[in-house]
Amino acid sequence: MKIAENAALGTRFSLENADDSDVGVNGIQKYTLKPADNFKLEVQNQPDGGRFVEMVLQNPLDREKEETHSLVLIASDGGEPRRSGTVRIHITVLDANDNSPVCSQPVYKAEVKENSPEGTVITTVSANDADNGANGQVTYSTAHVAKETKQLFEVNVQTGEIKVAGKLDFEKSKTYQLNVQASDHGGFSDTCKVIIQITDENDNVPTIQLMSFSNSISEDSPPGTTIAVLNVDDEDFDGNGAVKCSINSDVPFKIESSLTGYYTIVTEDFLDRESNPEYNLTITVSDQGSPPLSSSKNINVKVSDVNDSPPKFDHSEYTKTVAENNSPGLSVFTVSANDADWGQNARVSYFLQERDINGLAVSSLVSVNSDTGVIHAVISFDYEQIKWFEFNVTARDAGSPPLSSVATVKIIVQDQNDNAPQVLYPVQTGGSLVAEMVPRSADVGYLVTKVVAVDVDSGQNAWLSYKLQKATDRALFEVGLQNGEIRTIRQVTDKDAVKQRLTVIVEDNGQPSRSATVVVNVAVADSFPEVLSEFTELTHDKEYNDNLTFYLVLALAVVSFLFITCLVVIISVKIYRWRQSRILYHSNLPVIPYYPPRYSDTLGTGTLPHVYNYEVCRTTDSRKSDMKYIVAVCGAETVN
Repeated sequence: MKIAENAALGTRFSLENADDSDVGVNGIQKYTLKPADNFKLEVQNQPDGGRFVEMVLQNPLDREKEETHSLVLIASDGGEPRRSGTVRIHITVLDANDNSPVCSQPVYKAEVKENSPEGTVITTVSANDADNGANGQVTYSTAHVAKETKQLFEVNVQTGEIKVAGKLDFEKSKTYQLNVQASDHGGFSDTCKVIIQITDENDNVPTIQLMSFSNSISEDSPPGTTIAVLNVDDEDFDGNGAVKCSINSDVPFKIESSLTGYYTIVTEDFLDRESNPEYNLTITVSDQGSPPLSSSKNINVKVSDVNDSPPKFDHSEYTKTVAENNSPGLSVFTVSANDADWGQNARVSYFLQERDINGLAVSSLVSVNSDTGVIHAVISFDYEQIKWFEFNVTARDAGSPPLSSVATVKIIVQDQNDNAPQVLYPVQTGGSLVAEMVPRSADVGYLVTKVVAVDVDSGQNAWLSYKLQKATDRALFEVGLQNGEIRTIRQVTDKDAVKQRLTVIVEDNGQPSRSATVVVNVAVADSFPEVLSEFTELTHDKEYNDNLTFYLVLALAVVSFLFITCLVVIISVKIYRWRQSRILYHSNLPVIPYYPPRYSDTLGTGTLPHVYNYEVCRTTDSRKSDMKYIVAVCGAETVN
């Protein structure tokens, strides 16, 4: 039999009757139920004389205490000896949901690390339900939990496992409380508390915040000048939040701690902008976690300039060679000075220092561009007047107060071959004639005379050489190449002409070379009267030759002029006729016919004694298609 444990008292359960073949007293007389703790037996007589046996529940059943009951029903007759029959009754107590779930602990405590991954099991809650089957199945859920907390944790409905469902952050909340409810299917429940403690992890990088910062500092600032104040913070706790701040060691700065979490960066030494115009500072902050976390911040500090560096020339002395006869305004060369300062303090200007050079102010010889330092020649230099000169150039910056330096410039004037040789002897005169006498008894190598010449240039431009250009008798005289000496190269004879004319050219060694020519008259004679008569004729011949040349040139000029004049007149007449014909051709004036003269047959042998030629010009345009008529009369015959 199956009886629910929540069956009401007095509930009747019908039992089968026993059969006895005997009758009367020997038939069934009595039913007995053993044990009779929870049930009692009632026998009811039926109208047909039969009996109806029922089992009545007299004490409540409790499945949780006893799930089954075993009873024995005994049926006894009244005979002698007494006989009985038994039947075993197995009663299974069916469970009823009469027990609530009970949590194993009213309060659970658990720890979990922040930033634990989702799915991490924190703890497991459990509850027991004395019921059986579906009535004893417990499910778990959270009750009365904030939405944010519910998003961070999840409870397994069947097992009661509590897992991480979101990102835990110790810095946001250190403790969470969950109310976990254990419920059965009958609506009974029990609630327990789960307190979850979040343990800190070193998951926060220290932060750096500049409270004040000056990105520029003067290079004359004393040591200990503050350039930055910063605040350092780490949201972690204990060792994870303990920080240490430092800067890179290759800069002239140091970091000092003033208050907790506050640091000051100050200068450690004097600064020099010319050595290093700016510094890159790396601020590093690290905590003491495991593993430690760190962060850094870069700041750039510029060193502002102070005018503490004067301009410096590339050289203290400059030497430049300039060829003479230069054009005024020529750019000679450029001086340059550098200033290690910056901005206005580094803007360099150039000035000449006035002084006298051979009685002239230096500014009348050269000038300097104040911005670029280019030195220009003011005049054209002449080596023969000034061979070199020196002057000073000042470089001054625009700082306050300004600083300056001086460089010496030496200009060397280089000689050019701009002067031709000058013949000093023999002197060339316009009127009188000078001649050198050579006796007819002169031997080979006889010194006739010496051509003396000078060149005001210098160096190789003044090296002179002498050459015999023309001579009346080239076999009689020679000229020394270096000394200009005119000597005989053979014995003078009686056949040699008295009048000897030598043309000597004097050349220098310049590039290109320049030259001068001198005419040397030599008289080969033993007496002065002979020389005088010969050279008088020579003078007259020279004057005659000069007049003849003049007349020839004049005649050539006159003939050329007449030829050109005739040529111009002919061309003008041709142009005039052409223009007149063009005017007539384009005009609308009436045409006057032109009748050519009558021509006769001069031979008189033809049959046509007279020939008439007519050329008629009609309209202006008809000249494009002229018509000619030739009429010949012979008897009655007419030919058209």
